[in-house]
Amino acid sequence: MNAKGSLQGRLLRLVLGVVAVAWLVALAATWRDAQDELDELLDSHLAQAAALLVVQQSTSFGDEGHQADAPLLHRYAPKVAFQVYHEGRLAARSANAPAEPMTGSREHRNDGFTTVRLAGATWRVFATHGAENDVQVYVGEQLDSRYAISLAVLRSALWPLAVMLPLLALALWWAIRTGLLPLQRLGQALAQRRPAALEPLPVQDLPKEMMPMVSALNGLFDRIATLIESERRFTSDAAHELRTPIAAIRAQAQVALGEPDSSVRDQALRQTLAGCDRATHLVNQLLTLSRLESGTAPQLAPTDLASICRDVVAELAPSTIGRNQQLEFDGPSHCKVSGNEPLLRALVRNLVDNAVRYSGTGARIVCRLVEADNRFTLSVDDSGAGLSTEELGNLGLRFYRKSGSVESGSGLGWSICDRICRVHGFALYAGRSAALGGLQATVTGACG
Repeated sequence: MNAKGSLQGRLLRLVLGVVAVAWLVALAATWRDAQDELDELLDSHLAQAAALLVVQQSTSFGDEGHQADAPLLHRYAPKVAFQVYHEGRLAARSANAPAEPMTGSREHRNDGFTTVRLAGATWRVFATHGAENDVQVYVGEQLDSRYAISLAVLRSALWPLAVMLPLLALALWWAIRTGLLPLQRLGQALAQRRPAALEPLPVQDLPKEMMPMVSALNGLFDRIATLIESERRFTSDAAHELRTPIAAIRAQAQVALGEPDSSVRDQALRQTLAGCDRATHLVNQLLTLSRLESGTAPQLAPTDLASICRDVVAELAPSTIGRNQQLEFDGPSHCKVSGNEPLLRALVRNLVDNAVRYSGTGARIVCRLVEADNRFTLSVDDSGAGLSTEELGNLGLRFYRKSGSVESGSGLGWSICDRICRVHGFALYAGRSAALGGLQATVTGACG
């Protein structure tokens, strides 16, 4: 058997994968929001710096042709530059600012932000003019500095998460392992059980998610125990019942071998054949019952129950002649039910055959089929002696036969009828026949 990997490892991988994806999505969203906020913050700083320069426009810019360069006082200073133009001429600038206007044109008089490419670097430039139109101020910042700041912010947020991820994986492994301990204990308990052990598993202190599985296993164990017990009893009873006809056949065969009188020998041979027929009937009944109890659901199809009843009555009618019995069928021309035809035929045959066998000489037997309100009632009545209340209670027992009966039989007919009815959803019961006084066997079910 090829294992698909441990459930614990699979859960750990799934949870860590979900956490990692969620973490990356959150990181991307954080980066985007931080970048937007940082751009707005630094743009506002550029505008404020330009405003300060505008305020200082009233200060003398020095003699004509003089250009003042501001010193670099901070490590980020090379990333920031400004220019002040007075009457179209450069009056002041930072040391890293170019001599030409940062927007690329001296005639550029528009106020606001723009992004330009200067000396191989990308700059974010804010342009404005002073109270006098002859003063133009440019303040710019390299975008690389913004990315550096964003990365620094990201690193500060990233490393705690990177450190916590292995710790989170360890914590998840411990949590999943602890959560799956009941399942592991159940697996160990099943592995250590004896092959023949069918007692139910304990359900105390189980998580509610495992209750359906353990309950299903206990139900399976119970069904297996019932099936094994049924098979054990069936095998024992079948061996006991088969021993009798086999012994009778052997005895008659020995008589035929040792009897010089041809008439006695012929009688022994006829008894041998009758014993073979009884053994064959018993084996067929056993096989039918075994198939029914195998648990395999029969295939159902629309079946004409009335036609089956007529056929069975016609088949068994010759056997009633020597008994001086009267066998009748009373029912509609058609009665459709959902069933398995061979099993329904065995059901009707067993009911009618039991009535023929045990109702006695000269009895009247009526097989009646009634259809009403989309339901049917099949009854087999006879005018025989019937059964007592105690004997009716024993009908469900396998191999049970009425005491004092001289008829041969297996005692399985009623068990087979009961099982056939159960797999079809029909009801079967027996009682005293109100019309004929003997036994009445009744089957009820839905038409369809």
